Amino acid sequence: MSGAALGLEIVFVFFLALFLLHRYGDFKKQHRLVIVGTLLAWYLCFLIVFILPLDVSTTIYNRCKHAAANSSPPENNSTTGVYAATPAPSQHPCFKPWSYIPDGIMPIFWRVVYWTSQFLTWILLPFMQSYARSGGFSITGKIKTALIENAIYYGTYLLIFGAFLIYVAVNPHLHLEWNQLQTIGIAAANTWGLFLLVLLLGYGLVEIPRSYWNGAKRGYLLMKTYFKAAKLMTEKADAEEALEDVMEEVCKVNGSIKYNHPLRKCVDTILKKCPTEYQEKMGRNMDDYEDFDEKHNTYPSEKSLVKLHKQVIYSVQRHRRTQVQWQILLEQAFYLEDVAKNETSATHQFVHTFQSPDPENRFTQHFYSPTVEWYWECLLRPWFYRILAVVLSIFSVIVVWSECTFFSTTPVLSLFAVFIQLAEKTYNYIYIEIACFLSIFFLSICVYSTVFRIRVFNYYYLASHHQTDAYSLLFSGMLFCRLTPPLCLNFLGLTHMDSSISHQNTQPTAYTSIMGSMKVLSFIADGFYIYYPMLVVILCIATYFSLGTRCLNLLGFQQFMGDNDMTSDLVDEGKELIRREKRKRQRQEEGENRRREWKERYGHNREDSTRNRNVHIDPKESNFSDISANRSATKYTRANNRTERDRIELLQDAEPLDFNAATFTDDPLESESGRYQPGGRYLSMSHCRIFDDV
Repeated sequence: MSGAALGLEIVFVFFLALFLLHRYGDFKKQHRLVIVGTLLAWYLCFLIVFILPLDVSTTIYNRCKHAAANSSPPENNSTTGVYAATPAPSQHPCFKPWSYIPDGIMPIFWRVVYWTSQFLTWILLPFMQSYARSGGFSITGKIKTALIENAIYYGTYLLIFGAFLIYVAVNPHLHLEWNQLQTIGIAAANTWGLFLLVLLLGYGLVEIPRSYWNGAKRGYLLMKTYFKAAKLMTEKADAEEALEDVMEEVCKVNGSIKYNHPLRKCVDTILKKCPTEYQEKMGRNMDDYEDFDEKHNTYPSEKSLVKLHKQVIYSVQRHRRTQVQWQILLEQAFYLEDVAKNETSATHQFVHTFQSPDPENRFTQHFYSPTVEWYWECLLRPWFYRILAVVLSIFSVIVVWSECTFFSTTPVLSLFAVFIQLAEKTYNYIYIEIACFLSIFFLSICVYSTVFRIRVFNYYYLASHHQTDAYSLLFSGMLFCRLTPPLCLNFLGLTHMDSSISHQNTQPTAYTSIMGSMKVLSFIADGFYIYYPMLVVILCIATYFSLGTRCLNLLGFQQFMGDNDMTSDLVDEGKELIRREKRKRQRQEEGENRRREWKERYGHNREDSTRNRNVHIDPKESNFSDISANRSATKYTRANNRTERDRIELLQDAEPLDFNAATFTDDPLESESGRYQPGGRYLSMSHCRIFDDV
């Protein structure tokens, strides 16, 4: 089993990172380099979290083996013939743990993982961010834009590092070697990461248990869903308006730059990024027979096209994301309303208002029946969430207490250190690994879930169901690579496995060995690393009383608060939106049911009569009927199309008319054909007004 556990976890973590990336990213549409870079960053960070418990158990075994080798054997008392009272080391044998990793593997492994993650977060991923957001039309142009945008970013670090080297060279009392410079660089990166880590940890320690506790309240969840619906509808309208404005600019550029213009290739690249319906409309109105030099028009420059290309990419991604999120939110709201209705059901069977479009598998049909679903959703799930919230709250209290007391070694006040030391005395490696894994996993969930939840306007936003853009994916990879090393060091300090914090002359773990001795910067090792994590108490209190939410409300960013008038108004608005969408979907389902019944009732009779009529037709009459049919189809195409449209309209549900509209047409299908607009203007003659009806 030597090294087998390491190999299994390496494979398991890879598929875990691949699964999460598939949930948030889009493998088909996003660039391969973006997918590979984000996957590598997530994979390395998750790998550190999963492998660190194995490093702890291996280090404890090595300490035991080293102590047994250095301890002297018990002396034989010649007078009594018995051994002295010194306990023999065989009372606690140093047997190898099941997940023991041979010497020399872990230092190399941690060195490769750490420096690769640092290269990604400080050099490669920032460059790829600028490359992905660039609106250039060639690889060279995108690289140039990325280098210019990151010049200030990289120049700042070079300036700080150069000033530090000058200070060391001038000061005669400082003689730093390469290893010490490397340790200072690691300490600087970890200090920046620890600063952000405490902020995210303080939010997650309170918000995760509270989210599960509120998840047991059906009324609370439904009100919050209505609130989200009102806000998302506003964002959806803004995205549609922004997309329409950008498409109008694309329409103008498409109409001014003709086929033989040097920048026509750039315009075609922009058109490929537009939605399909806009591409079709623009394609119908292109007059490629006109040369660009026949008219003395002002043409856009290549820089303006690059800017327009960037706006198209952003607006299309935002519009698609809001559309998908709106459908997901509708399904969630409908399901919560179904749960509220089924709670008072006397039959104890869960009834859905709308059936799922996806067919259920056999496992769901047999084991997750309507009765089982009712007991789970209406009875067991709220209690499960409450119990889980209580357990997570206990973990949060343990973390906060340990963060404030982990520097105390005599007596040991950190509960994480107490649990590990109790298991170390009995050499229970399974318990050690489970305790370490649960501890660091809970810390990681508190930190990483905050990374997935936070939203910086519309620039950084991790959206599920493959709706996250390339910039946000790369930014999340940067955050993970910067937060994971200080998170692991903080965990080792909580368990007193870091000798620089516990001040014990013991063998360090392989992970801390690559960090070097923090004694080079004593004010960081003995000051910042010990006292700064105590601020997590203040952050937890601020999160518990929702101080950040109240501040955002004062600044004009509406947040869900139960005692706010604006929240009540948005909840009512969202409830009306959900009710409207529900009626719309019910009408659609009723129309589909009527069509299905009509087809089942009259479809077979029509097919039989048509088949019998074709059998008794004379060949001459058949040829004559074909010719006359072709002539009539050619002559009365518009009349037949109108008749067919009328027949289709009879089967469709009538939607309420908007009498406030500026124009009104009797045949909406004819108005959508793209040939005529009210006021006697044709679309081919009006390039700037073709998106007025979007």
